[in-house]
Amino acid sequence: MIGNQRVSILCGHYGSGKTNIAVNLALYLRRQEERVAIADLDIVNPYFRTKDSKEEFEKAGIRLICSNYANSNVDIPALPQDLYALTDDRAMRAVIDVGGDDRGALVLGRLAPALLAENSYEMLMVINRYRPLTPDAQSTVEVMREIEMAGGIRFTGLVNNSNLGVETTPETVLSSVQYANEVSALSGLPLVMTTAERSLLPQLEGKIPDLFPLTLQNKIQ
Repeated sequence: MIGNQRVSILCGHYGSGKTNIAVNLALYLRRQEERVAIADLDIVNPYFRTKDSKEEFEKAGIRLICSNYANSNVDIPALPQDLYALTDDRAMRAVIDVGGDDRGALVLGRLAPALLAENSYEMLMVINRYRPLTPDAQSTVEVMREIEMAGGIRFTGLVNNSNLGVETTPETVLSSVQYANEVSALSGLPLVMTTAERSLLPQLEGKIPDLFPLTLQNKIQ
């Protein structure tokens, strides 16, 4: 599933579910690593934020890097002050949640030179066949290439997070496998894992390889 790279970057179309995956991935890595950080670089969509899980990160000993304005009523694009700790501190395992589409990926350009120089990263495209603009492999790969162009880093793998929110059933996930394989074939990228809400796993195990269980993030009201 997740490789041995120091930095894991999660990108994807709006509503693909990358923030929830980033939260779960950071918690997963913390069970194996001494020092883990999660960074919220999504300055496009302020609704789903990694900061919603701040208390959980504090209990787990995970460093949260995000804008001071996250989860506030100040709606301005602002990057975290300690952004460059992600590339300067090479003893820290990092998960980066990047904003949706090419516009959000522009922020990644700030870190791209250092990430490429270190060459210890994985950049994962979170795909969801049930989103309006990524219903098939061709449209999904088009979004992927736009993100790569904006961020200055090429993707290394795919995460199939096809879901219908609270209406997701085991069949919802199973029906997305062919789509994910088509995206993999068209893009030439490996399908790193398929995600599913934790309660669905008993009905999916043995049917889909590399399943990653998700605990849905609580939204701060």
